[in-house]
Amino acid sequence: MAERELLLEIGCEEIPARFVGEAAKQLKERVENWLEENRIDYRTSHTYATPRRLALRVEGVAERQRDVQEEVRGPAKRIAVREDGSWSPAAEGFARKQGVTVDDLYFDEYKGEEYLFARKGMKGKATSECLPEGLPVVLSSIHLPGAMRWGSGRTRFIRPVRWLVCLFGGETIPFTWAGVTAGNRTRGHRFLGEEVELSSPEEYPEILRNQWVIADVEERRRRILDQLHRLEEEKGWRIPVDEGLLEEVTHLVEYPTVLSGSFDEKFLELPSAVLITTMREHQRYFPVTDEDGRLLPYFVTVRNGDDVALDVVARGNQKVLRARLADARFFFEEDLKLPVDEAVSRLDQIVFHEKLGSIGDKVRRVRALALSIAGWLGLDEDAVKKIDRAARICKFDLSTQMVYEFPELEGVMGEEYARRAGEDPEVSRAVFEHHLPRHAGDELPGSIAGTVLALADKIDAQAAFLGIGIQPSGSQDPYGLRRRAAGLIQILLHRDWPAVTLNRLWDLALDLLKEKGLVTQSVEEVKKQLEEFFALRLRTVLQEADIRHDVIDAVLAAGVGDPRLTVDKARFLTERVKEEDEFKPVVEAFNRAANLGRKGDPGKAVDPSLMEEKAERLLWDAYRQAADRFEAALSRRDVSGMYRALAEMAPAIHRFFDDVFVMAEDEAVRANRLALLRQVTDQVKRFAHFDRLVG
Repeated sequence: MAERELLLEIGCEEIPARFVGEAAKQLKERVENWLEENRIDYRTSHTYATPRRLALRVEGVAERQRDVQEEVRGPAKRIAVREDGSWSPAAEGFARKQGVTVDDLYFDEYKGEEYLFARKGMKGKATSECLPEGLPVVLSSIHLPGAMRWGSGRTRFIRPVRWLVCLFGGETIPFTWAGVTAGNRTRGHRFLGEEVELSSPEEYPEILRNQWVIADVEERRRRILDQLHRLEEEKGWRIPVDEGLLEEVTHLVEYPTVLSGSFDEKFLELPSAVLITTMREHQRYFPVTDEDGRLLPYFVTVRNGDDVALDVVARGNQKVLRARLADARFFFEEDLKLPVDEAVSRLDQIVFHEKLGSIGDKVRRVRALALSIAGWLGLDEDAVKKIDRAARICKFDLSTQMVYEFPELEGVMGEEYARRAGEDPEVSRAVFEHHLPRHAGDELPGSIAGTVLALADKIDAQAAFLGIGIQPSGSQDPYGLRRRAAGLIQILLHRDWPAVTLNRLWDLALDLLKEKGLVTQSVEEVKKQLEEFFALRLRTVLQEADIRHDVIDAVLAAGVGDPRLTVDKARFLTERVKEEDEFKPVVEAFNRAANLGRKGDPGKAVDPSLMEEKAERLLWDAYRQAADRFEAALSRRDVSGMYRALAEMAPAIHRFFDDVFVMAEDEAVRANRLALLRQVTDQVKRFAHFDRLVG
């Protein structure tokens, strides 16, 4: 079948850098899905994206839809055929509706009854006929945060649309969307380029390149990196590249040109984090260091344009940065005058959440939690004293001007100010570490005090917000609850602290919140939500460890109170399921017990005096021995021992079902046997729900 290339471009006002990548991804996915749904074959596609355009070039697009044979079901045979064997009006009407004759109809079975069927061919339409109808729908399906209607139009998009391009080979497809009709003219760089005509999709990247637009995202990224490396070699610098900043800068420019500037050396007296944050977060500058990682009084930025008059551009950037750094120095010097304890007292004036009180209230909850956790760990007096002091001052930097201006520096400035105020080094470090990990892949708290505070801070936030009915929804998580939960799990997996489990943490946190009258939901319901919430985070951990999905389901169903133990059980079962000859009979025994055990009364105790058969007494003895050995192994976190204790019940379970009629006529005997199976099943399910395992 003949093929052409398809080019689709949306030209608009500058899209915020953080949305460019997602917008390009959605454009690609939506167009490809539409082509597949409409039976239009294609080979491959490639996206282009800049602040002012989103484009997709699709290669090998078929000129026509694929022809298909469609099978359509009509009335049942008993309705389609009269008693004399002739066609009924229903059958004749069905044939007319499908555009076939009654001679083309046939019968086939469907759900145990014969029905009338017609097979009709659908000839594919020309792709150029499908595009004008389909593309407006495709573009309208792109959903981005902040999308709105612009002017008098009703189409919602992230920014006003200024032009559209749609070429199918050399043919222009003039569909209309967002009040603009697609043509074959695109626009170059806002200041350096001009409007140009395209004759084919193939020439799109080169035409734009000649108009000072590098449309390919990866090409722009490579150009920036290449220029940074050349500058390093030329100046003898090191330019640390933050991937997030590089991504943002790549999406901020259409034609990248790297340049450098300088600032007064006296600003190097400020903490490095302040300088880097000022340059990176406010100005999108890359910092410069020497070979040993010490900051130098220079910066690197990326211009959206050519290399003309770069010295003028550099001076302009230097002037802006000088003002920013002067502000930062003022904040820093003023903050150093503020005593730590006075800063702590000001936290009572800062709202944490309208339903949860002030930051000061939160600090007092975190302190209570941290001291309880320290007690669980049996820490010595000196360690507890440091945790107590660190907990009291852990949020004090929220009162400072620097953190007010640069929220990204929370914790970083806390450690810096605490150290300069003469606080114990471990206490100062804990003020920073209690925020860790801040994101996926971030470092974990290294000190005992920092780890204890991190656990207390994160579990308080989880319990507090769920306790007032606030949960993340979709992509919205304004209080970072997913991040906090993931971080808490990572800490518990890293630290071998058997005494600190999720169950104990959220019980303690909810008790404190309830004591203060801050829980508006049912405590039991909140605990259930916490279990489900952390199970989702732990599922991700297990998936990343390549654990089978059914094994994940089995261990998570047993509870996630001890994440480290849950992960160990998952790894153990992953190996055990490979030993099919030994493992299968054990699982079958557990599942046989579970099938009837679920009918047992969960509150009923087993009465040995009602046991009439030897096999049920043997199972009762095996259960009690298994329960004792299981508890002993659990206290050691011995996953293998826990499993062996349960597995040793398997022969007794199989014999029980071979020799004992569970559903006895005597109601008391029957209930007792079901209660026994229920207790066996409940014990097994403390390890895993083996009925979730597949094969």
